Amino acid sequence: MAYLQTFRAQPWLESPLLTQAGGVQLAGALQDNPGIDPGAMRVLGSYALIYMVAAQGYYADVRGVRRELVTGDVALIFPELGHAYGPNPGTSWKHLYFVFTGPQFDLWRKAGLLDPARPVWRAEPVDFWARQLEETVRPEKGHGRAAALRTLGRFLGTLGALLALRDTDTRDPADRLWLEDSQRLLAGLDAKGWVTPQQVARAVGLSYENFRKQFTARTGVSPGQFQKRKRIERAQSAIYHGDHTLKQLAEELQFCDVFHFSKVFKQITGATPSEFRRKVRGG
Repeated sequence: MAYLQTFRAQPWLESPLLTQAGGVQLAGALQDNPGIDPGAMRVLGSYALIYMVAAQGYYADVRGVRRELVTGDVALIFPELGHAYGPNPGTSWKHLYFVFTGPQFDLWRKAGLLDPARPVWRAEPVDFWARQLEETVRPEKGHGRAAALRTLGRFLGTLGALLALRDTDTRDPADRLWLEDSQRLLAGLDAKGWVTPQQVARAVGLSYENFRKQFTARTGVSPGQFQKRKRIERAQSAIYHGDHTLKQLAEELQFCDVFHFSKVFKQITGATPSEFRRKVRGG
């Protein structure tokens, strides 16, 4: 790999680049540093992202997650979560690290984008992602507010792209296909209306219980919750365009009545359909 030819174990930041929304405290490249003992897990107190440039190792945390770490893996660390990672005995170990903190990342976590249940995933090719990560903290003149804001923006963009990979990551292409088909079917509305999660399970060749369990493990929500959100997203779009009454929307989205539709809408969005309509259309 071309990146390995230029790899240097060194810090990339002279000092933290922080804003009121958050920022990067530490960043750099490490080589053959000692691992953290799974029997004495560390609590970092900040978020961290670790990217494996050349690795054969392990990840473990107090939630009982255990993963093998290999070249091209991303590991996400959470502030309060005891964890351990490191190289297997006698193996080379090169990785990039970012330690970051702030309310922007807490918001992403609250929204489910940063998910402690899915701390490890793949990001390839390594040359591309290693250079992208290094570019997020490229040297700038000074360490003032403007430099910190630019760094935060670049890091959020790269982190978002990595998280998008996580949501499509699988080491089995056939596994990815059934998940993509399931999401498409659950989100779609055909001539007969919305298909049920049970019908989707049959369509992708799984028993419903296995389908529900596998879908939830990979997306963080059940098939029913996923479909409910998609129905409400469709309602939001229709309300924004202003071409449906609430009664028409409730019928089209197959809610039993306007009251039930409004209740679910508020559960998902935090506002009733009427409140959302006033917000986006004025009045």
